[in-house]
Amino acid sequence: MIGGRLALVLGLSLLALPAIARAPHHSPRPLARGSSTDLSTAAITPRLRPKPRAAVTAAAGGPPEAHQPPRPRPPSPQVASAAVRPAGLPFLGPETSPMPLARPEGLEEKVFLKKLKRRKGSVCGDIDIQGEPVGRVPGKLRGCGIEDAVRVREVAGVRLSQQAIMTCDTARALNTWVERGVKPAFRRRGPVVELRVAAHYACRTRNNKRGAKISEHGKGRAIDISAFVMKDGEVITVREGWGQGTTLRPLRDVWKAACGPFGTVLGPQADRYHRDHFHVDTARYRSGPYCH
Repeated sequence: MIGGRLALVLGLSLLALPAIARAPHHSPRPLARGSSTDLSTAAITPRLRPKPRAAVTAAAGGPPEAHQPPRPRPPSPQVASAAVRPAGLPFLGPETSPMPLARPEGLEEKVFLKKLKRRKGSVCGDIDIQGEPVGRVPGKLRGCGIEDAVRVREVAGVRLSQQAIMTCDTARALNTWVERGVKPAFRRRGPVVELRVAAHYACRTRNNKRGAKISEHGKGRAIDISAFVMKDGEVITVREGWGQGTTLRPLRDVWKAACGPFGTVLGPQADRYHRDHFHVDTARYRSGPYCH
């Protein structure tokens, strides 16, 4: 049994000898790796990145494929207009330009002098309050008079129909009222250029009643305004304007705006003594402003 198997193996080996003799030179598959001698002595050649197709084609002498040079930028409107400009037309500079200079010569000096003049003519430390200092104003009645009075002719760019004597606190309140209340109220009809002054400083009692308390007018804390004059000449009086539809609203806005800068505001609805004017004064009360 064993002898038969051995004889079979030997027979198969003899049949495979011709195929083994032909390998590896006659093998249909290439060698996977060279001999140990070739690997140790052979130099390793690095792989190079292939050149772009356009460069290869240009090197070969042929036209580049899909390669366009950058287009030049189109001329600007200034260059185009200059190209079609008549040759005989002279160029205009600052000396020959038909447009005036942005700032006339001497303008800064004029503005400075005007501002300096207003600064010299201001009182109470505010350039918007134009007038002159008066000093102490004695009163004929006890409780009247002003220690440090000023005579005001303009506030917030709006002139007074007559110069009014008052304290600086009253002048500042008047300036605030005109700037924040009177001007906005008459913006559509105005601008306002003048306040008609019905009364200012006067040493008297309240409503000229005998035995009554000294009026705020007698302390330089009050001023009465009877009308407002617009730039176009329109005059809006408190007496007539309070009852009309087109002027009632701005007059009411003016009256409301005075309540705050002033401690007391009286108008046509207060009593019969104030039907034709607004009375405003800087008297202060613990309960707050009194506006009626």
